[in-house]
Amino acid sequence: MEYQYLTIDRDGHILLIGLNRAQKRNAMHEAMLQELALAYRELHDDPDLRVGVVYAHGEHFSAGLDLTDIGPKMADGSFDALAGGIDPWGIRTEPVSKPVIVALQGYAYTLSIELALAADIVVAAESTTFAQLEVARGIMPFGGATLRFHRLGWGNAMRRILTAEPFDTREAHRIGLVQEITPDGEQLATAIEIAAQIARNAPLAVQAALASSRDSLIDSESTRQSLDATATKLAATKDAARAVESYLRGEPVAFEGD
Repeated sequence: MEYQYLTIDRDGHILLIGLNRAQKRNAMHEAMLQELALAYRELHDDPDLRVGVVYAHGEHFSAGLDLTDIGPKMADGSFDALAGGIDPWGIRTEPVSKPVIVALQGYAYTLSIELALAADIVVAAESTTFAQLEVARGIMPFGGATLRFHRLGWGNAMRRILTAEPFDTREAHRIGLVQEITPDGEQLATAIEIAAQIARNAPLAVQAALASSRDSLIDSESTRQSLDATATKLAATKDAARAVESYLRGEPVAFEGD
């Protein structure tokens, strides 16, 4: 298929998936998320592909959610980020069967962190800035942060999820969110190098080892359904609407708890 908001390239057995909405700091709207799910489907289904690398064009990996597009759709229940694909966050479908490496730079906000938490190896440029911003926007993380972040330590997770405070690459590495730090501009090359090392191994063995390692991390279906229901409910609150309006005006949000 043709992608409008991604670039898709093959490097031997490696699928390179590039976020390509740089003029919007790669903020993720519904169409972009749908394309990402289809790219993960391609990685999942093609037996010739052994590893995926997700990276971004432009200065930033992603500023996170495009609230102007996704916020109203979450509130009215019409939001659909899958469109027949594989959920890149591994929450609403089976996870992709091949290893995924994420290469981060610039802003790595909200869904970026959750994409990293769902990936298998994370490489980040030294100047990357992270933030789990949802509660500052009147909503909650819905891409798996509440299900996975605490595996890096409860206090580490709550500090980031509940404060929405930005943190740097060194802190991300300290808590285990990032596995390798590179000089700025070298993150993609390093991710591809790691992917190539994986791709040289027996593909069935790699996939079996990955599946076995995930067995202890499976979240219950009831937990996933509860996450969706709660996220939808929060998106319909007045505070969430206030956050969108303030975001568009570039002003602080005065939350009122309704």
